[in-house]
Amino acid sequence: MNNILYKVHNNIYVNLTNRCPCACTFCLRQTMDKVGESDSLWLKEEPDLETVKAAFENRDMSKYDEVVFCGFGEPTERIDLLLDTAKYIKETYRKPIRLNTNGLGNLINERDIVPEMKGLIDTVSISLNTPDKEDYLALVRPRFGEQSFEAMLAFAEECVGIIPNVVLSTVDTTITKEQEEQCAEICRKIGAKYRIRPWEG
Repeated sequence: MNNILYKVHNNIYVNLTNRCPCACTFCLRQTMDKVGESDSLWLKEEPDLETVKAAFENRDMSKYDEVVFCGFGEPTERIDLLLDTAKYIKETYRKPIRLNTNGLGNLINERDIVPEMKGLIDTVSISLNTPDKEDYLALVRPRFGEQSFEAMLAFAEECVGIIPNVVLSTVDTTITKEQEEQCAEICRKIGAKYRIRPWEG
């Protein structure tokens, strides 16, 4: 069975796709097949809404604090399913919902997806990775090229005011302390929170 849902700490994670427009140098899927309590996060096929609902129905959702859209791919690659699933979760389980994203969803979908998330996504965590555009391109290697860094920042800025909790993150040990300070300043200007994620490679 596909690992559509998997537990990390006290949260349930939703793995909708393996597609991603980035090839980050530090991506976990380059070195492992699973995260948390999962067998493998490589999907044999992408699920539809009924399959996702069935996966939730097989879980005791009272055990989990938060539902997190995050798998081996970029969740906004399947934005319509993501939003339909979030609506189902809100109506059925009334759990807080977080989206972990690279922030390139508007480029991926060729439309502004941020307003569509209003009232469904409580927290959006965006991978900032570095304060420098050139370093970002080298670290993240996005298929959209040079426009990606500004698009990610614009996405983050738009989320502030629409999504209740907006977090930009970097990975510990991948940038210098000085760069972390620069990232913190970017977050202050945008109005987002800054988080340094632990390295889990």
